Parts: sequence; structure tokens; C-alpha cells
Amino acid sequence: MNKTVFAGAAVVALTLTGPVMAQEQTSKLDEVLARGHLVMGTGSTNAPWHFKSAEDKLQGFDVDMGRIIAKALFNDPEKIEFVNQSSDARIPNITTNKVDITCQFMTVTGERAQQIAFTIPYYREGVGLMLKADGKYADYAALKAAGSSVTVSVLQNVYAEAMVHAALPEATVDQYESVDLIYQALESGRADTVATDQSSLAWYMTQNPDRYKDAGYGWNPQTYACGVKRGDQDWLNFVNTALHEAMTGVEFDFYAKSFKTWFGKDLTPPQIGFPVEYK
Repeated sequence: MNKTVFAGAAVVALTLTGPVMAQEQTSKLDEVLARGHLVMGTGSTNAPWHFKSAEDKLQGFDVDMGRIIAKALFNDPEKIEFVNQSSDARIPNITTNKVDITCQFMTVTGERAQQIAFTIPYYREGVGLMLKADGKYADYAALKAAGSSVTVSVLQNVYAEAMVHAALPEATVDQYESVDLIYQALESGRADTVATDQSSLAWYMTQNPDRYKDAGYGWNPQTYACGVKRGDQDWLNFVNTALHEAMTGVEFDFYAKSFKTWFGKDLTPPQIGFPVEYK
């Protein structure tokens, strides 16, 4: 046989078999369904996202996102195994297949998106200002107008002062080593307001009704999404569908109940008719 013809035939054969071989690869979706439960990585020490109840049961908004996905998979939100992991294990545990998915208040960044695939967002975080309900200042406008007379307590961080001054340029910034201390500063009068994550602010106000209030201003937005391993579009599509329908469709009541529990806010049901995604 002519060597050129033989070589050409081999190339054709490889070209034809390539797609077939690719189709034989199993998606994480099929693997999870066959196993019978979802394995999700998350934390256990950060309310209202993931923390233990008095009965030692894992709970929180991240945990509820996992239950939404488990319900979509098995029609049972309890068919889920939680892997307790540190923040620095969120991405490695995905890439090494120790978990099927991570939902752990993970901020979406371009750098992280090169390592894992992010789902659609399930929460938009930001910084807010908390005031005492009966305090000296009524809202953000009053805080800003007071200029250098205002003292802000904030968790110690190399960016803390710049972050606060982005909203209150003239304020005095007092940094503390723990979250408890920033709230104690407000309670004792050493600080006029607390600068913290909007989610933490909402949770703290939910736990202490009528004692504190939101100053009504948010900044430094960031997106929280779950993460899965790159290269598995079927699995990513499925998780996106589950989260999407929780926020806009058949499982909205579950998502809205969770949002009310952890953030103290009632969500408006999506309008029926024209899809909200295209407005």
C-alpha cells in the first residue's frame, strides 16, 4: 500500500474517533447521580454563611445553596455530605475531586476563574455601615456631613482605612482584631458606626431586632458564587439551572425563606410573564 495513502487513512481514522472518545467521558452529574448524594465543600465557623447550631447541625446561607442543588438532583435536600474545609482549601478541593462543588462565600475573581469554573451568582456582597437605632446619627448622609467627628470601627486589615475612607473620607478609623470588638466599640460609644460586610450587618441586625439599623449605603460590591471543576459543562449547566430556578422559578420559596432567615429581608417574587433575565 502507498505510504501516503496509509498515513492519510490513519489521520481520517483519528479524526473520526476523536469525538466518539470525548463522548465517552462521564460528567460529574452522572457520577453524583450514581453515588446517590452530593459532596459539597464549605466552612463551619462564619455566620450567617456556614456555622453550627446549638444542636451541632451545620446551617447557613451557603449550606442552603447546597440543599437547593441536592433537591434538584434527588428531590431531597438532605442527600448531601458536607466537607468542612478552610478558606484556602476551597479551590484545591475542587481541582483534586475531594468535593463535587464548593459553596463557601467565595468571591468571583478573574484569577480564580482560571483555576475553577464559577456558577451563576447567588449573592451580591458589599460593605455597609451599622448604627445604633437610638444613636447620634440617623443615616449615611448624617455620618458623611459630620466629617471628622465620626469614628468608624472596622476589622483590622491592610485595606481597612482606605475602604472606610471610600465612603467616609474624613472619618476616624479604629481597627480591631475581632468582629466582636468592632460591635462592642459601637455599643460602648467608642465608635459611631461599624463598617462591615452587608451580610454580617444584616445577620447582626436580625439577631438584635430594633437595636441597630443600616445607615443605608453600600459600596465595594463583590459577587459570591459556587465553584466546580473546569471542563465539565454538563455539571456546570445543571448547577446553574438549580440555582437559577431557586432565585427565579419553582424553588423560589426555598431561596426566599433562607434569605429571610439569615438576612432578615423579604424578597419580592419574580414577576410572572416576561423573563426577568432579559429586562
